Order: sequence, then C-alpha cells, then structure tokens
Amino acid sequence: MMEAMTTMNADLTAADVAWDISTLLPEGKTVDQLLDEADGKADEVAAYRGRVAELDAAELRALMELLAEIGELMSRAGHYAMLRFSEDTSDPERGAAMQAMQERSTAISTKMIFVDLEFAEADDDHVAAVLSDPSLEFCRHHLENLRRNRPHLLTEAEEMILNEKSVTGSSAWVRLFDELTSAIEVDLPDPDHPGETTRVGLEQGLSLLQHPDSAVRASAASAVSAGLAPGLRTRAYVYNTLLADKATDDRLRKFDQWVSSRNLSNEASDSSVEALVNAVVARYDIPQRWYSLKAKVLGVDTLFDYDRMASVADSEETIGWSEATAVVRDAYASFSPELADIVGRFIDERWIDAPVRPGKRPGAFCAYATPSHHPYVLLNWTGRSRDVLTLAHELGHGIHGYLAREQGIFHQSTPLTLAETASVFGETVTNNRLLAMIDDPNERFALLASTLEDSIATVFRQVAMNRFEDRCHTDRRSVGELSVERFGDLWVETQSAMLGDAVTLSDGYRDWWSYIPHFIGTPGYVYAYAYGQLLALSVYARYRSEGESFVPAYIDLLSAGGSRSPEELGAIVGCDLADPGFWDAGLLIVEQQLVAAEEAAAAAGRI
Repeated sequence: MMEAMTTMNADLTAADVAWDISTLLPEGKTVDQLLDEADGKADEVAAYRGRVAELDAAELRALMELLAEIGELMSRAGHYAMLRFSEDTSDPERGAAMQAMQERSTAISTKMIFVDLEFAEADDDHVAAVLSDPSLEFCRHHLENLRRNRPHLLTEAEEMILNEKSVTGSSAWVRLFDELTSAIEVDLPDPDHPGETTRVGLEQGLSLLQHPDSAVRASAASAVSAGLAPGLRTRAYVYNTLLADKATDDRLRKFDQWVSSRNLSNEASDSSVEALVNAVVARYDIPQRWYSLKAKVLGVDTLFDYDRMASVADSEETIGWSEATAVVRDAYASFSPELADIVGRFIDERWIDAPVRPGKRPGAFCAYATPSHHPYVLLNWTGRSRDVLTLAHELGHGIHGYLAREQGIFHQSTPLTLAETASVFGETVTNNRLLAMIDDPNERFALLASTLEDSIATVFRQVAMNRFEDRCHTDRRSVGELSVERFGDLWVETQSAMLGDAVTLSDGYRDWWSYIPHFIGTPGYVYAYAYGQLLALSVYARYRSEGESFVPAYIDLLSAGGSRSPEELGAIVGCDLADPGFWDAGLLIVEQQLVAAEEAAAAAGRI
C-alpha cells in the first residue's frame, strides 16, 4: 500500500520526469573542450578578413559552413550550461559554469564580428548575384537579414567593445534577476495544521490563483505579494539599469523607438506592430465583458485581481503526469499522427524536466538546443488542470524546433512573431479535443471558459504588459530612474485600462510586475504572444474549414523554421499577414469564443 501511495504521489508531482542533457556533450566532451574547438575554428575565420564583401558564392558558402560548425559547438556548450543552471539557479557551481561559458562564448564571437559588418557593407548588386546561387539557400534569409541591420551597425571596434562588455552588463543583470526570482518563496496556510504556514516556491503560490475557493485565492495572492516585497527595490534597480542600458544601445544604434530593435529582429515594421497593439487595445471590451460575466458565475459583485484565473469548474481536481500526457498525446494524434509521434519522443525519451524543485527556474520554456540535437522542455508541474495546457503549449514549441532542424543553424528559429504559432495551435488542438469529449454542460462551460481565458491572457494581457513596458522605457528616457512607486503606478494604470471596472485591483497587486522575466531578458517580447495567438487562431480556423487536407501545409510551415519572412511563412497556410484587417479577423475569433462561453454558461444554468 505504501509503495502504491508513493508511486501515485510521484505521478501527481511528476517527480521522476527529469531530462537527460548529457547527450548535448558528444563523445563525453566537456563544455570547455567544445569551446576550445569553436575557438580554433574562429581563428580560421580570420583568413576572410577584408574579403567578405567580395566573396563569390563558393567562397561565401565555405565561410558560412565554417560559421555553422562554430555555431553548433557553441550552441551545444551554451545550452548544456544554461539548462544545468535552470535546474538549480541557487547552485554557485552551476552559476559560475554558466558565467564562464558566456565569457568564453563572447570572446569567440568577438573574433568574428567583422564578418557581419563586412557583408552588411557589400555592394547591393554583388550581394544579389551571390545570394541567387542555390548553394547558399541554407543561409540566404539569414544573410538578407544582416543587410537589413546595416543602418544600425557601428564600427568594428565599437561592436567589439559592446560585445565584450555585455557579459558584465545586460546579461549579468538578467542572470541576477533570474537568481532573485528563483529564490522567492511564499508562506501559505498549512491545510493539515491550522494556524501554521508552509513555505513553497513562487510558482506553487501562483498556481493557487486557479483554486475554486475564493478564500484560498485571496490568501495565496496575499502570500505572493508578501513574498515579492523583500527584494522589490533590488528588482526595481535591476530593471532601471536594464532600461538605461537599452536606451544607450538604441541611441548608439540610431533606433527611433525603444521597441524598434525588437521589431527589426522580428522582421516586423514599427507601423505593423503599432497596428496590432492598437487593434487589441480597441477591443479591451472583450476581457471586460468576460470578467463581468465571470463575476456573475462566481456569485460576486466584482472580481478582484486574484479572481481572474479562478476555475469556474464545480471542483478543482489535480491531475497526474500519466493522465496529462495521455490527454496531450491523444489531442495531437487527433490532428496528426506524425506530430503525435514527436510528442511521444519528448515524453518517453527524457526530453522534459517537469517537477518543481527548490532553486529551479520558474515558469516554462522550450530550448531548441541545436539542429543536430533534439529540443528540451522545462515545466514546473503542480498537478493543476492548467498545467496540461502548458504541457501542450511547450510541446508545440518542441515540435516546431524539432521539425525545423532540417533548416540548419541559421534558419531553425523563427522571429518571435511566429515563435508562438505552433505552441498556441497545440493548446487549441488540445482544448478542442477535450471539448469534443464532454457532454456535461458544466464541464463544457468550464473548458470553454478556460479556452477563452487563455486567449485573453495571451492577447489582451500581453498587450497590456506591452503598454507597461512602453511607459517604463519612455519614462526612463524622458524623466530618469523610476521609483518602486512609479513602477507600481504604471502597472496599475496599464492593467486597469484592460480590466476596466470589471476587476478591482488589490494594493499588493501593484508589485506583481516585478517577477516577470520577459521585461528583463527580452524587452519588447510580449506583443509577440498576441501576434502568435491571433495568427494561430486564424491558422486553426483554416484547419477547421479545410480538414485533413490542411495538415501537410501546417507541417510545411513548421518545417520551414525561419528560412523565410513572416509574410512568406504565413502564406504557406493561407494567411495574409500584410492585410491590415488580419488582426481584426483574429480578434473576431476571440469574440466568438466569448459568445460560446456566454451561451455555455446559460446552458449550464450558471447565470
């Protein structure tokens, strides 16, 4: 009996689901040995100095193949160190190993800065002739993007200084933030010992915001706010420093707006991103309408911030790893057996690290690693129903990275604007597969509500966070260092704009901006979630319209990786990203989700 209970608890917490990252180091080599090889090959690149702008197709191919070999070695070494650090950010040895890797990688890449600079300055006619050669298809789009950066490049000496200093500059502050947030703990009431508390990680505290009992949610929110308080000023200083650092970079590189560099890397114009943001802000009535309905469902006059994620299910059941993976496998199989097979490999071959552990990096992510290897997925499994969709989401990323390996190191990854397409699509497939299996009106409403809330979180909440970022970067440049109070004011203002009168924000919620890593490590990232969600919903709508005949085109989209522009990639599945009305069409799909949830609430007698 005891053994059965232990097995059941291990399944509920996914205690035994740990990845094997040792295969990133081939033939038993160490990180340093891989970097030694990369360093030696970087010395070979020096033979091309002064000639890059004049290389013919054959010579340029030889150079790019050499750079690909270096990138492969550095990616394996870098991902091994990063994934080990993610397992336990509190371990000094792992932190030191990652820092050493970053310092050596920076030194190696500094040797090769001249390649990008020389190619960016090459004659337009020569570049057009060279890149028309089919032998350069494996790096053509990458090289074209280098040319787009030409107005923002500095001299080689200046680029070398910025590259060298980044290790003790922005990346060091990002690492500090990761360590600080990974160490945050919250004190929750102990259900087995009234009057006592139990200390858990931030992720476990946040997961209780989905609990059906409002008292539990309020208590968890209060505990999270209390847990965020001790290091708040330090995290605010980290953010202030990175805001100033980016302002300096943007000034030196002559970017017009704080988000322009992100837009360039996303292959999106400033105007197109502004159109997306404006379209979403104009439909803030959708989340406000939902939260007003949810208040009625929960039997309260108004929701508080900690009620937004509350489950509308009659009861909150935990779910074990075995059941969750079976659901996700089945969902992907309902769409494509080929994709389901890839999902199976992630689950069965130790490509996932799932359990919550002390010091483990919060949240969830997928790391593509390198084209000659498979990707990895990190989760923080708490046994909540929402975790099932997080698993489906991250496996969507994993499938995308796995299929795009054939594109090689220059084209495996997409711009951030398309990076969320496969993940959101995977979530949507899983949601709709579950929906097709449910007859009970209450269960049906609960799932439709969950689907809608995912869209609201991914589209509207992320754009509201983009508005927060915009205010922070703008104020830092025009006014100066922001106080903790000012950060809180901007957070409340931008969140309130989205939530309207439908949600009341508690005092403690003012500080909840301070644990979000995207603001720190990838400024400007968050609007890509809205971009990806609306694109994925449009892609899924085409699948519902076309049926099985759509599947090959979708797999072609994922397999193409980042080898083409976003517009070209969208065209593979029949989406016109250049159409000004595209975002409105995607938002209409979200509104249809809202209507479906409203009808289901009425059918279930919940309103």
